[in-house]
Amino acid sequence: MLSHHQLAAAARIGMLTRDHDTVSACAQALQELRHALPLDAVTLLSIDPLTGTHVEVAGIGYSTGTSESLAAEFVSTRWYGNVVGQPLPPSITEDAEDTGQCFRDGWFYAERIRPSGLRDGLTGALRHEGRLVGLINLATERPDSYDTEARHLLASLLPALGALADPTAHTADLHDLPAEASASLVTPEGVIALPGREPADVLNDGAFAPLVRAFAELGGDRLRLLWPVGRTWRQVVLRRCAVRSTPERRRVLVSTAVTELPYGLSPRELEVLTRAAMGQTNQAIARALSLSPRTVHSHVEHLLRKTGCASRAEATALAVRDGVLKPATGDIEFFVERMPLG
Repeated sequence: MLSHHQLAAAARIGMLTRDHDTVSACAQALQELRHALPLDAVTLLSIDPLTGTHVEVAGIGYSTGTSESLAAEFVSTRWYGNVVGQPLPPSITEDAEDTGQCFRDGWFYAERIRPSGLRDGLTGALRHEGRLVGLINLATERPDSYDTEARHLLASLLPALGALADPTAHTADLHDLPAEASASLVTPEGVIALPGREPADVLNDGAFAPLVRAFAELGGDRLRLLWPVGRTWRQVVLRRCAVRSTPERRRVLVSTAVTELPYGLSPRELEVLTRAAMGQTNQAIARALSLSPRTVHSHVEHLLRKTGCASRAEATALAVRDGVLKPATGDIEFFVERMPLG
């Protein structure tokens, strides 16, 4: 029967899933785990969504390098399949269901675990939103510490620990995205899908990818803009973002929402407004868009009337403030340097 301390620790671990400071929350969760289960060492590992490698996000008693090296070796053994395939976390003293052999009798225990003085261990597969996202491994110097009750207790904590270990779990929430917004995480290595979000469809447009790369290379913090997808438009927000497991890599959160062109602007008027916001003259805009200066002048008059702006400068401020822009890749530097943070 679970003790009061075990129940309290389990409840606190569940509450930590609401914390957006996941690095701190993961470390605190392992401290709470010490109140619920016997352990001398524990490591919480997430699976990097791009490389598939296990990366330690919190640990007690293991160095990060040791923990990650052990995980890399462990996933290549048949014991890993036993962990992933069982609803109840297996201990190292338990016979594997598929072979009837005990993990403690295998080479991995003999060569990697026993020399460190650890005599019992418990490993659970972490899942979130139906995806395998990591591992939790507990170990102790006391033999036969993890009985069936301990295994059931850890099993009850796996969903909360999975939410904490998932490196993409709070990526969208951190920026208070509307529930209906689509979002993806764009990295130099590829695009990462976000749990519970439709992918950002602007990324299917080959002309949009260079724009995102330019934003990342310039170290942009935030940029709002408009982009067409077929016959409809998207309000797009680019934000600098880091995946917890590999924060040193440059990542951009791309979120989109279906919209209409604001103020009744036409696509051409949006292009003219974007270039006007860059400080271009009517003559420069005419050359860039292959229009006559007279036509550009008419577009400027129309967009001023539609937006209710009294001057070109006022229209420029509105465009930058509200993201009424459709910049080309070469224009990004101008707006990244001038967009307000937040």
